[in-house]
Amino acid sequence: MLIWRGASKRQMKKLIYNQRIAPYVFVLPFVLSLAVFFVYPVLSTFIMSFQEVLPGQTHFVGLDNYRNLWDDSFYTALWNSSKYTFWTILVLIPLPLVLAVFLNSKLMKWSAFFRSTLFLPALTSVVVAGIVFRLVFGSLDNSVMNTFRHAFGLETINWLGSSTTGMLVLVILATWRYAGINIIYFMSALQAIPSELYESASIDGANTWNKFWRITLPLLKPIAIYVITISIYGGYSMFTESFILWSGNHSPNDIGLTMIGLLYRNGIEKNELGLGSAIGMILLMLTMILNVIQLRLFGLFKKED
Repeated sequence: MLIWRGASKRQMKKLIYNQRIAPYVFVLPFVLSLAVFFVYPVLSTFIMSFQEVLPGQTHFVGLDNYRNLWDDSFYTALWNSSKYTFWTILVLIPLPLVLAVFLNSKLMKWSAFFRSTLFLPALTSVVVAGIVFRLVFGSLDNSVMNTFRHAFGLETINWLGSSTTGMLVLVILATWRYAGINIIYFMSALQAIPSELYESASIDGANTWNKFWRITLPLLKPIAIYVITISIYGGYSMFTESFILWSGNHSPNDIGLTMIGLLYRNGIEKNELGLGSAIGMILLMLTMILNVIQLRLFGLFKKED
């Protein structure tokens, strides 16, 4: 019995300290979490998108959920989410990049203070930020932004009553909240660029613009790709901001309806989980296709010479 226990202990030690097995042991927690929290939900959603889900029973309906998708609400939600994603990328890539370059400069005073100040909105609750912005951009005469307009002799407007100004409020909220996060991303990449490159460029007579264009931008390409990728997913998954600004999922003429809002409306409010799952699968495929396109445009799939 003792001999058998000793042999089993030796086998366990040999198994634990095996160099071939160790990498799989360390990767196992990530693989399990990916399978449980991503792969399984995606597969379940895919199967559910072909079903009619009723309390206590489900049955397959084929492609009916996908056929019923294409209505005015779907096109409105897709257009709103696409506009929001486009404008947030257009603002939240160049603006944080430029600010990160200034904050990373040795000539910048109080750099640490400005970094903390710009990152602070990211720590604020989206719900709280949405409520504050709803009050700031209110339709009353004494709201902050209408008071500001009155100072220039402009009349009161209903900021959240128009699709144009409503989208503007959403983009401003996104800029206020997420610019600091992107600044941190770009600053981490900037600080990884060797200073010797800039010194060599100065010796060769390069000015500040040439250094930025020839050295900084090319070396920021990997982090820029990452930021664009998460911005596409974040843009199309936006829901809470719109829900809070319009006090629910039913804005005037659906000017604040997003893809996730449409999923919530059909899957939760109307209890049509099959249709909601179909919307989720379309959204997943759309974001994946857009990201593959932008990765291909950046040459990520090209073979290195």
